[in-house]
Order: sequence, then C-alpha cells, then structure tokens
Amino acid sequence: MSGPGGRSIQQSQRDPVGPWASLLARCTFPPAGTAVTCAVSGGADSLALLVLATAAGCAVTAVHVDHGLRPGSAAEAGAVAEAAARYGATFRAETVDIAPGPAGAGPALPPALGAARALPPALGAARALPNLEARARAARYAVLPAGVLTGHTADDQAETVLLNLLRGAGLDGLAGMRAAHHPILALRRHETEAVCAAEGLTPFVDPTNADPAHRRNRARHELLPLLNDIAQRDVVPVLARQAALLRDEAETLDALAAGLDPTDAPSLAAAPPALARRALRRWLGQGQDHPPDAATVERVLGVARGHAARTDAGGGRTVARTANVLRLEH
Repeated sequence: MSGPGGRSIQQSQRDPVGPWASLLARCTFPPAGTAVTCAVSGGADSLALLVLATAAGCAVTAVHVDHGLRPGSAAEAGAVAEAAARYGATFRAETVDIAPGPAGAGPALPPALGAARALPPALGAARALPNLEARARAARYAVLPAGVLTGHTADDQAETVLLNLLRGAGLDGLAGMRAAHHPILALRRHETEAVCAAEGLTPFVDPTNADPAHRRNRARHELLPLLNDIAQRDVVPVLARQAALLRDEAETLDALAAGLDPTDAPSLAAAPPALARRALRRWLGQGQDHPPDAATVERVLGVARGHAARTDAGGGRTVARTANVLRLEH
C-alpha cells in the first residue's frame, strides 16, 4: 500500500517525515503497538481514522455497524473490510436494530421541509420516529467496546458546541467532546477527505447527512456558513478553541467540587454556587443515563439552603433534608 510519494504505510510508521507525519502530530493516538478499536462507517472521517491509526503504529480493529436505515447499507461493510485488510487491520461487522421511539416525542418537522423530501418508504418510516439519531447512536455504542475510537473532527466539534448551546447546555456541554476517544479531533473535514483522496479510497456519502430533519445537518449546512459570513472568517477553529478553554475550566471546577460532600447541606449552602452545582450534578447523576437538568439541580440546592424540606430529583427519586443531611430516596 503506497501513500503520497510512493511511500508505504509501513515505511510511514518507521519514517518520522512520512506522508502523514504532519497530521499525526496533531492527533492523539496512543503509543505505537497499542491495540485500539476504530468505528469505521466508510465515510471520509472514519476511513481517515483507519489510515492514520495504522500509520501511527496502532494494532487496529475496524468495526462497521450497519443500522439498516437505508437501502444497500449492508454492502458498505464489505468495502470497509477491504480497506481494513489493505492497512493490516482486523475487521468486524455488526448489525443492529433501531428501537422505535416513543410516540409523539420530538419536534414536528416544518411542513415545508417535510414536503421537500421524497424518502424511500423504509427510510421514511424510520426517519419519522422521534430521536432517531440518539437511538441509532445508542444502538451503535451498545455493540462497540468501551474506549472505541471515532473519527470526529474539529468541524464535528464546532457543530456539537453550537447544538449544545441551542439546547441550553452549561459549561460541560459547551466544552464539547473530549479528545480521549476522538484522536483526530484537531483535524478538519477537508483534511480527512484529502487523506482518502491521496490513498485512493472512495468514501461512502450518507444521504442522511443532507437531511434537514436532523439539527446537526442544519447546523452544518446553514448555521455555520451563516456564522462564517457574519464573522467574515472560518469560525470552526474559534469554536474548537473556545471548547478547549472551557474544558480546562470545567476540569478545574470538577477537581475543586470533588472535595465537597453533596449530602452536607450546610457545606453546599455555603459553597460557591458553581461548585455546589457541580457536586450535586455528580451525586444525582450516579447510575443515571443522563446528568440532571439545571432545574433539578437548582431545586435540590434549594433544599440544601433550607428553602424546602424535599424535592423531586428526577427519575422517580426524591431528595429530602433531615438534620442538615441530604438523602436521595427512590
């Protein structure tokens, strides 16, 4: 297998000035020889992840997950298997069923957008289910090992920050994705496409990536271009940099809040609100699929401050205060 200039991937691993050295310097892959699992859908980002992980000297297992949401998706696994073999990676294919969403959940699509698309019947039926992206993601991660590497880029990071902002997320949401399991998070989407082009790889283009029913697609195709136009600059690096700064601050607050006992009502009441909220979020979020929302945290903080004796803590739980101690009751 040859990269730019006729160098092989094996040569690139031994040669620090190999074809992908400049990109790898901005990646966060573990040391050479480390066994890693890469989620490889067959798109440009995940194929570039496969190329760069093997170039970094990792022992790669590529896993393709077929959600069965569009015609012909099963054939993509074969192409990913060929790419994995080409780079000396182990390959595994997984097929998942997407559970139906709750009836009536999720926002209705604006009529103009709904009328503008003609979807295949099977895909249209699946798309009509609320929170499809979240359910597909949950099904995908259910068959992937903990610590799986994904091909999210700086462009994905910018989209995530904006979407979290629109959802009303706090500091953690605005800090975006952590680099731990996203080793190419500092790269741009055009760079992953360039890797594929240089390697002669033809990425799959998921038609759902242009579907405005998904908020991320609207952020990608409408919101970011508008922000670029207003700012007269590429705002992706700006958003990615802000996320990194906020992530450092979030980690500092977490370290400070770790010394605060979330069941000690007087200590919570006397603590700076930012630390009290983080201590409560950590406590209330234990064993839950999602962290508590801001309103729940504020209600529990009100109990700690003596404004109420008990309150709803979400998930069928209650927080009560007795003798200056908070109790979480199920």
